[in-house]
Amino acid sequence: MGDPRGFLKVRTRRELAERPVEERIKDWFDVHTESGLQSWTTEQAARCMDCGTPFCMSGCPLGNIIPEFNDLVRQEKWEDAYNRLSETNNFPEVTGRICPALCEAACVLGIHQPATMIQNDERTIIDQAWSLDYVKPLPPQRLTDQTVAVVGSGPSGLACAQQLTRAGHTVVVYERDDAIGGLMRYGIPNFKLDKRLIDRRVEQMEAEGTVFRTGVEIGKDISWDDLRSRYDAVVVAIGSTVPRDMKIPGRDLKGIHFAMEFLPDATRRVYGVKPVNDITAEGKHVVIIGGGDTGSDCLGTSLRQGAKDVTVLQIMPQEPKERPANQPWPTFARLYKETSSMEEGFETQRAEYVYNTDSVNFEGSDEDKAKVKVENSTATEGFVADENGHVTGLKVVNVAPGENGPFTRQPGTERVIPADLVLISVGFLHPDTTTLVDQLPVDLDGRGNVARNDKFVTSQDGVFACGDAGRGQSLVVWAISEGRSCAAAVDEYLTGATELPAPIVASKRPMMLPR
Repeated sequence: MGDPRGFLKVRTRRELAERPVEERIKDWFDVHTESGLQSWTTEQAARCMDCGTPFCMSGCPLGNIIPEFNDLVRQEKWEDAYNRLSETNNFPEVTGRICPALCEAACVLGIHQPATMIQNDERTIIDQAWSLDYVKPLPPQRLTDQTVAVVGSGPSGLACAQQLTRAGHTVVVYERDDAIGGLMRYGIPNFKLDKRLIDRRVEQMEAEGTVFRTGVEIGKDISWDDLRSRYDAVVVAIGSTVPRDMKIPGRDLKGIHFAMEFLPDATRRVYGVKPVNDITAEGKHVVIIGGGDTGSDCLGTSLRQGAKDVTVLQIMPQEPKERPANQPWPTFARLYKETSSMEEGFETQRAEYVYNTDSVNFEGSDEDKAKVKVENSTATEGFVADENGHVTGLKVVNVAPGENGPFTRQPGTERVIPADLVLISVGFLHPDTTTLVDQLPVDLDGRGNVARNDKFVTSQDGVFACGDAGRGQSLVVWAISEGRSCAAAVDEYLTGATELPAPIVASKRPMMLPR
């Protein structure tokens, strides 16, 4: 701790500047105009109080040693900062961009000031490490004769594979898509997570010895039981990919899609990959059901594709902007935060342009401008169709918290919202375990996730489950944490002991997700 009064001298929190909406809405690049390293970065890092009890570390599922790397950022000791951060986090370039920063919510400074910029410090450290060539492959000094198959290449599968490779095991990662990354690849828009960040990590892992097999779906191209017979251990890291549906009248109409049928194709087009579903928002009245991060991603994507207008529906009331009394520090408070996509929507209403794929700088009339509307406390009761069976609108009604149930309809608020494209973004239920249960029967828990014990072991010997596959839908930081811990459990299973730096304790139930 360089300056014990740093948090008193610098009371203002600085955020990374974002590119003007009229500029970034035309492309798929990072919304930020600044890198993590700015003239004020070290000054912001000096606000860390080096608390006697650093709640930020307990708030972080990875257990990042935050006060130490904050102080190393203050001193601009980038190599030391990278070494400290990489002890606990395999992919800080990801958590530094798309993590909801549970650590900042637990920051002691947050009691009376804006929290320390922990997430930006992570981003700055890893970006500096790459630019200064500190990130090197870490191949094992010796190889064991043990083999491991990791099914799924999301953050959990990649973290598990990297740790096991470094422990000396021969690891093969199977991915059913055409590129590595799981939902980080095609599920998160490029303006939030540049896929080149994933590519360079894959190159590092390949240099360390990890083998990747893309375009291979376990259960179809290779059966699960055959995979188990080939390897000494199998890790199921397939994510929670079965979407939560809405069983309401008209659900089977054309033009109604899940968010994850829509978002991946947008990224595929950016990288010249043939779309799978070929859904676009161009020129359409778009309605997004669900106001979480995925719904926000659908909004930003729809605007870039040239939607005529976008309505975002959320059944919950808008979160408060200040911490409520029933969510005291250091718990994660559900607070309203305007995302970059929301900002783009509101600014687009005031812009003098219509953004679409044909003319990104066309000056139009007020009627032509893309408009965004967010409606909270609104429930969808049915869909309206034309004579061709295509959706043309949604029947909605206002709701309020009820005494005898979660919500109560508000009579007189019924209305129809025009829609040519409806995107359902209301979360995920559980992993797709159809072929797994048929071919290599494993027990499932009450939520449909793969059941496992405290050491990530399923009901099948030598078969492990980590990340959303066993935990349920959660956060990228939890996925990395579970992947690291599962790797330690697998290493112990294969060799009788482990020196991998992660506790071998699987979570018992899914956490409540911040919105």
